[in-house]
Amino acid sequence: MSAQLIAQYEEHLALVRNLAENSIRGYVSDLESFLKHLESLGVSEFKELKLSHLRSWLADLTDRGAVRSTIARRIVSIRAFTYWAASEGWIPEDIGQSLAIPKAHRTLPDVLDIADTEIVLASMELRAGEEPTPLNIRDLAMIEVLYASGIRVSELCGLDASSIDTSRNTLQVIGKGDKERTVPLGIPAMKALQNYLTNARPQLLNERSGSAVFLGSRGKRIDQRTVREVVYGAMAAVGSTMGPHGLRHTAATHLLEGGADLRTVQEILGHSSLATTQIYTHVSPERLQKAYQQAHPRA
Repeated sequence: MSAQLIAQYEEHLALVRNLAENSIRGYVSDLESFLKHLESLGVSEFKELKLSHLRSWLADLTDRGAVRSTIARRIVSIRAFTYWAASEGWIPEDIGQSLAIPKAHRTLPDVLDIADTEIVLASMELRAGEEPTPLNIRDLAMIEVLYASGIRVSELCGLDASSIDTSRNTLQVIGKGDKERTVPLGIPAMKALQNYLTNARPQLLNERSGSAVFLGSRGKRIDQRTVREVVYGAMAAVGSTMGPHGLRHTAATHLLEGGADLRTVQEILGHSSLATTQIYTHVSPERLQKAYQQAHPRA
């Protein structure tokens, strides 16, 4: 039963809902986790499914250390599944709709301050200068682009030659939901990118490269794991374990601290909701005091 159910649901996610591969993998993983829990409860017939079984699974996840945001995501996932299962006749009714989604705590992610960011970039620049191998030149360009643009690691990996507009210093990025947006790049990032395109990419290029901007050591489009490893290595210069997403948070925070308005940062990051961007508006008391003194006529 489980194999057939999973296969049909996976097909629905791909063909009907047209979800990305990573999203499908997440939904299927949640379903497999739930089915495994049902087996531990001794539920042999899927039509016996009750709301208490769903709650038992969520409680078990909580006991295992799942945080509120993870539980919220699992509830969204299982509600999507029970809606489909009811419509396909696997269960008599959609019991998942009764599950309430807890409001996740939203906190500002860890970010680098400007001084540490400059150290990271300087260390990468130094390495590329002392050992100008294609990979070192590429790695500098990737770190510069990630920090300058705030784009996601998947968006960096998806960049094509046509994505770069050197006349306007911008990137054309395909984000979540295949939404396209234009992202500006600073001069240092553009210089590092052009140096890579001129002096490093041709040495990595082969018949498997296509139009991909960033290439792996074997010439294929670079994968996300490699980019993460490069970022982790770069962050070692300041004793940080931050990955690409942390660099994205850092870029957003520095934009806001530099005076960019929230709507602009939302557009640059590709957030569909302004509420998502607002997690970066947490500021220190010192910055609040400075902003107050600069802006208020009676400060």
